Amino acid sequence: RAARPWPRAAAAGLAGLVGALGLAPWGLWWLSLPAVALALVLRGHATTRGGAFLTGWAFGAGWFGLGLSWIVEPFLVDVARHGWMAPFALLFLAGGLALFWGAVFAAAHRRGAALLVALWIAAEMARGVVFTGFPWAMPGHVFIDTPVAQLAALGGAPLLTLIALGLPVAALAIGRSLWLAVPALACMAAWVALDPGPAPVPAPDAPVVRLVQPNAVQALKWDPDWLPVFHERLMSLTGQGDVPALVVWPETALPWLLDQSGEALAQGVAAARGAPLALGIQRREGARYYNSAIVVDADGAIASLYDKSHLVPFGEYVPFGETAARFGIHGLAASEGGGYTPGPGLHPVSVPGIGLALPLICYEGIFAREINDATTTGALRPRLMLLMTNDAWFGHVSGPYQHFAQARLRAIEQRMPMARVANTGVSGMIDAMGRVTARIGLDEMGAVDAALPPRGAAPAYARWGDAPMLALLLALGLAGMRRNRLDRGRAGA
Repeated sequence: RAARPWPRAAAAGLAGLVGALGLAPWGLWWLSLPAVALALVLRGHATTRGGAFLTGWAFGAGWFGLGLSWIVEPFLVDVARHGWMAPFALLFLAGGLALFWGAVFAAAHRRGAALLVALWIAAEMARGVVFTGFPWAMPGHVFIDTPVAQLAALGGAPLLTLIALGLPVAALAIGRSLWLAVPALACMAAWVALDPGPAPVPAPDAPVVRLVQPNAVQALKWDPDWLPVFHERLMSLTGQGDVPALVVWPETALPWLLDQSGEALAQGVAAARGAPLALGIQRREGARYYNSAIVVDADGAIASLYDKSHLVPFGEYVPFGETAARFGIHGLAASEGGGYTPGPGLHPVSVPGIGLALPLICYEGIFAREINDATTTGALRPRLMLLMTNDAWFGHVSGPYQHFAQARLRAIEQRMPMARVANTGVSGMIDAMGRVTARIGLDEMGAVDAALPPRGAAPAYARWGDAPMLALLLALGLAGMRRNRLDRGRAGA
């Protein structure tokens, strides 16, 4: 049956579904590797380039169909208005991203596995850039909750993806050469050697950061009857216990624009009792609207301001908004139909008593390259990353957990702690090794005081980004092409 296109595609789609179980919240990475191996076996039965494309596309459609199933959740917040779009969103997103994998299988048709792996990783890296990028549910993400994730400090998610794809390739070919057992043995050794163990006891003088999670359900977040309820939650949670060094609220913590929030901010400053307050809020300049993060000092003055720069397509702005406005499609911003206006880019901000912090608003936490560009290795290297998000849009099953897992990966890549605060969860303090030192669960209301973990030295990935991985992929691809030429030469002889 594997020689027939549609049975082979069905098997590849099922393999993709199983493989995606390695992602959060399931974490069954040991199913992902055999699933990749099955996809590789199935591609060997494709007799045409089109058949190879279908096999790769089906595997990707299964993988992304389950891994990104949370994409339907935003359309279910207001079911009567948007619910009908939910299946189309999943269909187009999963099917569209699967085109990358289908193209890789087609390009590597009748080529060796080394070239396939090189092209596959290159496609995953491109997926983080093309059409503003969406580097979510990469194969390497199945290792985030394992010691192997520590290798991200060397090569980021692409290096983890190389391992996730390379191990199945080596396993399938081990019968031809026992030397191919070396990668598996190396990973086993790395599993032991790289395990960071439990987080150490924090230093007595470590600043304490209070993470506040009001659990404002998205369907009620903007309801006038619930606004005072959620605001009171912020005040009471902020004012409890001893005074911390910093209080952090989530994205769009206040439902009013910045220039309309004077009284609410004053109440927050009073509840913080002298601690600086970092929060997400919407603001406007003239007719332009921004999704912003501010740091308010003990006197109520805005000490730092950051405007989100990497906006969510269709969620925070309408692509080609100026053109859409000509057809009567209007948004919030001055560029009618454009939604929010993007800020100038990621940059550190000053937090009184803490030092420099790199603010990230929701979606921005998944873009490792942009974070690399915004962090330096000198005196301006931030003390921590400060991620404010509203994962209430992502539902209750997989989306918030996958987003939190990516935050852990960013901390490892930068060897920098991250304070992550979500409206409905998951919130937590993550140390420079990706360990969670404090946490508030999904759909919980609460606050947690977490000692700020130390920052590590800038690792290879923070210094050089994707350049070493690109060089490695080029070498791998060239070696694969050379092997193909040699094999064809022997066959001709």
